[in-house]
Amino acid sequence: MAQERIGVKRLVVGAHYGTLDFIAQRVTAIIMAVYTVVLLGGILFTPELNYEGWRGLFTFTCLGLPVGQMLATLAFLSLAWHAWIGVRDIWMDYVHPVGVRLFLQVLTILWLVGAVVYFAKILWSL
Repeated sequence: MAQERIGVKRLVVGAHYGTLDFIAQRVTAIIMAVYTVVLLGGILFTPELNYEGWRGLFTFTCLGLPVGQMLATLAFLSLAWHAWIGVRDIWMDYVHPVGVRLFLQVLTILWLVGAVVYFAKILWSL
């Protein structure tokens, strides 16, 4: 009977809760990597790296859309989601008392939401 579960006909069990998180980590990493390349390209082609140069990177528009702000927002949201999955897994793996783990997870969520709000306030007020 044990031989029937080995190989191609293996019995797969479990809820696969980690699959979506695994995929989300990879997708957010790709988004952040692409944004890093775009940002580095923008820095290389900016004549002067002063306030106006930096502002120009983030207020770049194309067809009336604030592309620079939208890309930066997408990258920062990806960073927050990526960080949430990683930190949540750390809390789940290494903090065993349920109350302490829940407290740390709530603090992490509050910190990440606060960071996203602060980022949006700064970026979209340019």
